[in-house]
Parts: sequence; C-alpha cells; structure tokens
Amino acid sequence: MTYAIDPELRPWLDMLPAGDLNTYEDLVRARAERASMEFPVYTPEHELAVRDTMAGDVPVRIYSRAGRDEPRPGFVHIHGGGFVMGTIDWSDAACMERADKLDIVVVSVDYRLAPEHPYPIPVEDCYAALTWTASNAAELGIDPDRLGVGGDSAGGGLTAGTVLLARDRGGPAISFQYLGIPELDDRLDTPSMTEFVDTPLWNRPRAVFSWESYLGDLKPGGEDVPVYAAPSRATDLSGLPPAVVTACQFDPLRDEDIIYAQRLMQAGVLVELRHYPGTFHGCGMIREAGVVKRMNADYLEDLRRGLKA
Repeated sequence: MTYAIDPELRPWLDMLPAGDLNTYEDLVRARAERASMEFPVYTPEHELAVRDTMAGDVPVRIYSRAGRDEPRPGFVHIHGGGFVMGTIDWSDAACMERADKLDIVVVSVDYRLAPEHPYPIPVEDCYAALTWTASNAAELGIDPDRLGVGGDSAGGGLTAGTVLLARDRGGPAISFQYLGIPELDDRLDTPSMTEFVDTPLWNRPRAVFSWESYLGDLKPGGEDVPVYAAPSRATDLSGLPPAVVTACQFDPLRDEDIIYAQRLMQAGVLVELRHYPGTFHGCGMIREAGVVKRMNADYLEDLRRGLKA
C-alpha cells in the first residue's frame, strides 16, 4: 500500500530497521540488530549528574543538572519498544536533553521485557519506580507536587497503565502524564490497526506479536485482559492527571490514541491531543526531518508546561 509520507521522511525509509517480527527467533534477531546500532548523542549545555541506581528491585538511571539544591520537577520516563525491546540506553540522549534544557530530574526506568516477563511485570516495574521516586523526592531534589510520568509507544501504554494503578491504589500523586503514540488497546480492531499492515517500523503484524508477547497466558482481545495492561479497556478515566497525547497519521496505533484522548476529555481530564500528518510510528529516529524537529520541540514544551518547569 502507498502512503503519503512526509517528503523529508521518505528518503530514509530504506535505511530503517526491517524484517519480520512474528516469532521469538525474529525478536532475538531484532534485539541484536538494535543493540548494534549507534544511539543519538547529546552534548549538554550545563553540567549534568547522571547515575544508575536501583528503585527497589528496578534499575533506573537518574539525570539532573549538577550543583542544584532547590526542588525541581521530576519526570519518570518509560522507554518504548513494543513491550519486547528497548533499554534505558535507547533514550539516554533524550533524557539528558530534558534534564539539561528544562532543569528537571529525569528517572528513566529499565523495566523487564516480555515475553520473558509478561504482564503484569513490566507495568508493576514502572509503578514501583514511580513509587520509589515519589518516596525519595527530597533526596532526588524533586518537588513532589510536580511529578510527572511519560513515554512513547509501549512506554506510553505503560505510562497510562501506571497512572491508572496510581489512581486506584491511592498514590503516588501525579501532576502530568505524557502519552506519546501510546500502545493502549489489545483488541486490535480500530480502522488504522486493521488497515496498516505494511507501514514502516510498526504495523499490524508487529502489533499482534507485541500484544501476544506482553499478555502471556492472556489472549489479545479476550474478556479477561485487565485495564492496567490495556488502558483503552478502562471504563472510568476520571480523576487522572492532565495529559498530552500524540498520534502519527500512518501508525496502526493512531485511532486508539485519538479515541483514548477523547475519552479522557469526556471524563473531565485536561488533555492536549496532537496529530502529526505524514508521519509514521517511530519516525522520531529521523532527527534531520523538519516534522521530527517540530515533534521534539513540542515534546520539550509539553514537559515544560505540564511540569511547570
């Protein structure tokens, strides 16, 4: 199928990671390929303190400007990767940039991956890291009244699940959630999910494998899938923190993202929904394109406003 992809993105399509993702063997290959790729590098304008530690049993990496004493906003970052790939190294440059430019404390979560660690392990890891961050806010230099959580793709879906857990378990308090192109709905029945079977980087076959891997013994589309695994299933979205939701036009996740944003609005949640025309899931790795530069600038501004940084 032909897609009206942004002209600045089109020349890069042949250089993007390709290949099937239908079996565990495919996943092992894909993980190895991504591990061998060079990740973006960020040169900070300010001196940064970056350290790895443990949030209980969950590895995290903490980024902040060095030599700062007054409390600043905190942001728990959850990386993407379809629930089955990714590490905190993937988003190292982005987390450094946010800590540097916004003067916030970023806590990046190295949650365990499916299918080796299916639901509820990944979302519980994220919730544990959020709880640890809130409990250690003073030591981390975080203002507990300005604590947000967010991520892209599976990281956005895990963010939504973590936020629901925090609401239903009585804390910790969250002031802002960032849901970037989030993976939210295991039912795989929206028009964009049905139609986009061959879009770049992410398409219906990959989404099917992702959900089958994440849900483990549960079946995608089954009646017993919990809302904390697939937040689109939640019937009550009231009482959640203000949100930014983004969507890409040629992304199978597009419709579930827009629907979730609308349902948040209908529940009385303050929401900003942003849709980027001509884009596809994961196009953010093409940093030279004008639309990606705009997406990244929007991300920084969204965090600045959402966290009152």
